[in-house]
Amino acid sequence: MTGADRDDPDTASATDDWPVALRGVTESVVTTLGPNDRWNVAALGLHAPDDPSDPVTARTYGRTRTWRNFTERGSGVVQFTTDPRTFVDAALTVREFDDPVLPTADAWVEVTVEESESEVEGDTTIRTWALDPAEHAIVQERVPTINRGFSAVVDATVAASRLDVSGFETAELLDRLRYFADVVEQCGGPAEREAFARIDEATGWRERAESGEARGDGADEGT
Repeated sequence: MTGADRDDPDTASATDDWPVALRGVTESVVTTLGPNDRWNVAALGLHAPDDPSDPVTARTYGRTRTWRNFTERGSGVVQFTTDPRTFVDAALTVREFDDPVLPTADAWVEVTVEESESEVEGDTTIRTWALDPAEHAIVQERVPTINRGFSAVVDATVAASRLDVSGFETAELLDRLRYFADVVEQCGGPAEREAFARIDEATGWRERAESGEARGDGADEGT
């Protein structure tokens, strides 16, 4: 069953060749093959097009491993997962594997990529990539459920990845992380709480928040 079978018919044709339905910005994980012949894992937002004839796109920020591997290889494996720990590890740590498909992937799709646009914001070059899906598979289908803790973890990875990036206010990001931490504590299950603990470990944001830090300079890679 393809994404087109399960989505609104007005938008289905935009994602006919994808294993799942895409709308707005769908959060995913991508593996890309590096020069060491290992697969780097990163978070990747998939932008569904308004015009069904246009491709799905994604963005890379700065000179990251994903940017390098997209540039040198022109391909990757996009994966969809409901494991919050996978999102945190992909967004905030460096992880490399021998196999392109992660054990937590519910579906995956091989894509070829081509840079379609480039712009500069501050010191960061943002590149937009057109994604062309090829072979794909659905590993496991689930009944959709809503958990605010899971959503808070995903949003928290975005805020955490922007700490010390030029153009973002550190104090505002720390406030967001406090809020997301409260949501996870109240609404999340064991997996979400473990995932947020990994955010704490990777960024040390709680110590910075307690110290009243509001510095907004510096830079880090991101995706």
